[in-house]
Amino acid sequence: MVHWSGHNSSVILILTKLYDFNLGSVTESSLWRSTDYGTTYEKLNDKVGLKTVLSYLYVSPTNKKKIMLLSDPEIESSILISSDEGATYQKYRLNFYIQSLLFHPKQEEWILAYSLDQKLYSSMDFGRKWQLMHERVTPNRFYWSVAGLDKEPDLVHMEARTADGHTHYLTCRIQECSETKRSGPFSRSIDVSSLVVQDEYIFIQDMHIISTDENQVFAAVQEWNQNDTYNLYISDTRGVYFTLALENVKSSRGLEGNIVIDLYEVAGIKGIFLANRKIDDQIKTFITYNKGRDWRLLQAPDTDLRGDPVLCQLPFCSLHLRLQLSENPYTSGSISSKETAPGLLVATGNIGSELSYTDVGVFISSDGGNSWRQVCFSQRRKAWSLLLFFFCLFSSQWSRALMQYLICLQVFDEEYNVWFLDWGGALVAMKHTSVPIWHIWVSFDEGRSWTKYSFTSTPLFVDGSLVDPGIETQIMTVFGHFSLRSEWQLVKVDYKSLFSRRCTKDDYQTWHLHNQGEPCVMGERKIYKKRKPGAQCSLGRDYSQTVVSEPCVCGQGDFECDYGYERHSNNQCIPAFWFSPSSLSKDCNIGQNYWNSTGYRRIVSNNCTDGLREKYMAKMEKCPGKAPRGLHILTADGKLVMEQGRNATFVILMEEGDPQRTNIQLDFGDGIAVSYANFSPVEDGVRHVYKSAGIFQVMAYAENSLGSDTAVLFLHVVCPVEHVHLSVPFVAIRNKDVNITAVVWPSQAGTLTYFWWFGNSTKPLITLESSISYMFTVEGMNTVTVQVAGGNTLIQDTKEIAVHEYFQSQLLSFSPNLDYHNPDIPEWRQDVGKVIKRALAEVTGIPDEQILVAVFPGLPTSAELFILPHKNTTERRKSSETDLEQVVEILFNALNQNLVQFELKPGVEVVVYVTQLTLAPLVDSSSGHSSSAMLMLLSVVFVGLAVFLIYKFKRKIPWINIYAQVQHDKEQEMIGSVSQSENAPKITLSEFTDPEELMDKELDTRVMGSISTIANSESTKEIPNCTSV
Repeated sequence: MVHWSGHNSSVILILTKLYDFNLGSVTESSLWRSTDYGTTYEKLNDKVGLKTVLSYLYVSPTNKKKIMLLSDPEIESSILISSDEGATYQKYRLNFYIQSLLFHPKQEEWILAYSLDQKLYSSMDFGRKWQLMHERVTPNRFYWSVAGLDKEPDLVHMEARTADGHTHYLTCRIQECSETKRSGPFSRSIDVSSLVVQDEYIFIQDMHIISTDENQVFAAVQEWNQNDTYNLYISDTRGVYFTLALENVKSSRGLEGNIVIDLYEVAGIKGIFLANRKIDDQIKTFITYNKGRDWRLLQAPDTDLRGDPVLCQLPFCSLHLRLQLSENPYTSGSISSKETAPGLLVATGNIGSELSYTDVGVFISSDGGNSWRQVCFSQRRKAWSLLLFFFCLFSSQWSRALMQYLICLQVFDEEYNVWFLDWGGALVAMKHTSVPIWHIWVSFDEGRSWTKYSFTSTPLFVDGSLVDPGIETQIMTVFGHFSLRSEWQLVKVDYKSLFSRRCTKDDYQTWHLHNQGEPCVMGERKIYKKRKPGAQCSLGRDYSQTVVSEPCVCGQGDFECDYGYERHSNNQCIPAFWFSPSSLSKDCNIGQNYWNSTGYRRIVSNNCTDGLREKYMAKMEKCPGKAPRGLHILTADGKLVMEQGRNATFVILMEEGDPQRTNIQLDFGDGIAVSYANFSPVEDGVRHVYKSAGIFQVMAYAENSLGSDTAVLFLHVVCPVEHVHLSVPFVAIRNKDVNITAVVWPSQAGTLTYFWWFGNSTKPLITLESSISYMFTVEGMNTVTVQVAGGNTLIQDTKEIAVHEYFQSQLLSFSPNLDYHNPDIPEWRQDVGKVIKRALAEVTGIPDEQILVAVFPGLPTSAELFILPHKNTTERRKSSETDLEQVVEILFNALNQNLVQFELKPGVEVVVYVTQLTLAPLVDSSSGHSSSAMLMLLSVVFVGLAVFLIYKFKRKIPWINIYAQVQHDKEQEMIGSVSQSENAPKITLSEFTDPEELMDKELDTRVMGSISTIANSESTKEIPNCTSV
């Protein structure tokens, strides 16, 4: 890394790094400093720290004496600061790792630092102290204030991801960037990596900004049908309205993956651009002299290097150039031009029907691209070469003469780096190659002839060259290696001895800028003063370039089509099919004036006068009255979902109409509406708070004396969902529909979307209902997951269902002491179910996988026992059913003999009893089981009798109603077998065997105690205030 300290400075700083390929990292670095243009160097490792490994070197753009070095972040995080052009350094440690720096364009002490973890820091003392500004900032999307646009010079524009996960455009001052101090110029979110701040323009669009010079924007946009090309657009002076300048401009990817557009602006002369355009799968080079209004192919050289005519007829054959700028600061790139040498262009290219990357040469133009010639390395004039050739031929040394002639006429048939010295008075060329070289070529006549010089005695692998940024000196620094394993070598090349004297007035000539003979370019006639080709004199640092210019009379070529207009074959600008010329007056109010376009506008920076200017200039006219048209209503953040209780901001837009004389009404759809006399109160949006959840039709109505218009928006207002409980049966029958329900809290949450995932499926079933019917086809444990989406919230619950061909189930009850220890929470019920299952397995010896116990919520405590068939017994259906009956008998015997019991805690023994058969003692998918049908009929009669008793003695059993209330207030948990009614209360028959024995006092005392416990557990739960419409 080599840096020339600055303009008119002799200080050169060099940072070298040793990369260990085995470790995959930089292990050491060295810092070198020269104060005599590279003649001698001093090693500064002892001044920066012998063990310090440096990664990067920065020079302040506003004060070249201030230098900043960054340490390697893999070793330490620190910076080294110098205020004396790198002579001495101060080291400061950091608590973050710097990825890049951005210096203020005017304040030399102000710096922005971007860290590896996407945080933006600021410093106002050249890096000695840092302050965090914002987190989650997009890489390379932070900018300093825009001069003439921002009032505060310390304002920072940035693109950052906020807490809601969206990307926003934010601004804040570097010392006042807290969350309350930040502002968002645009309330809605923006696309990632879309913020561009350049000159006086701020862009938030998906387009490639090429240039913002001279109060005009060049932008490239890729259309939907383009892959490797872009369309080039040019704006008006405000950067608002764009017109198409050139289609299908070639693009490529840079070293860092960035988009590179093949468009080149010629330095020193405004309005001249070169572009590579794709036409019928061929890349051709075009040039414009009026900022993109007219483009034409490049004329190939008239003659070749031997003086023979070049057979290249437009438009079938032309000159094509490579327009890539160098991303390496130490190479010149494939094309070069300089402000200090107007009209002189050096580029790599070829002659033919299209751009080629194989048959290349170097071409030079001395008249701004009108004519071109190919570069020859001849140190002798052609006449002398021919004379020598024939002399050698007649001397019977024809082979040697032919070889010498070919060497004389050798061309730049490879890629070369070309630099400008002494204000463009000399050109220096060096082959861009991977093999070692020791020669350079110098020309004093704008590339017509070249002289070969050796800059080193040993061939050098050249890594790059450094020229004084002012390019008015005659010194170059070439650096590289003698071999792949050798140390760095720096060669100082001083051309002062080649410039024999200072230039006098006799050494200059005038040059008239023209466009294929047309003397007026961009509305002016320009005459430049430049050094005569071949004058080997020095201009020096005090050289002042003289330009004589005078305006031209405006002609048709000085005007381009205005926004919305297209140029047709008759060279007239006609409105495009999508454009209505009257739309430009949409922001115009009655009583005001506006500029009505004629379809033409003078090219920006064109200085022509009179002539057709009056004809093509926009005319000032009175604003016409218009009825409201194109009314739009949208939310400020662009979302159609809003949380209940939050501000919803509505933006109303109108494409046509008089905003000051148009009434606007806004109906929020919840019974509230507002009305305004004009659009002024709604320019910043209209805010409204919805107090209930639901879908609301928001309607805007605009009306004036000439007409009216309406716009409608449907807004979803939701209450954030907090909890979801998936209600599923414990056991289901294979190939039978199962009802599955998702219970959401709060229950009135507005419009919700349910995503149902079954087993290992990769695609969910999506419904707007909270219940779904599903058929399981695979036996075993099946997983069911529901995700509930409401607004920005997504919650889920997962349950497992045991799916079998058939099974049996029994209701269980417990000794009364269990009720007094029942907290009625899901975790407790799950634990008790596992304990009961283990107790059953231990007493009966039945395998665990054949037993499933589900404890019901509420009091008294009850449960359901599921007896499942043994694995892999589906093929032996009848014998398996018999085996299952035997298992049931074993379980019944153990339960009836009070053998199944467990210890809840020391001193509390709980006994498990058989309560009753469920509605389907033996459940399967087959038909013809008369015994099962009879059992089911008896069960229905038995349950009916129980319901009658419940209704009869309802006033004496208050806990039945309380149970339903508790279920509603808590999580509404619903469990049971697939064959059992979800609403059937879980009541033991022993409670009703003798109704006369039930005492009011005993029941009230027991139940009220349970109720008190439940009420206390629920008293701290906050109930959201959410309702639906």
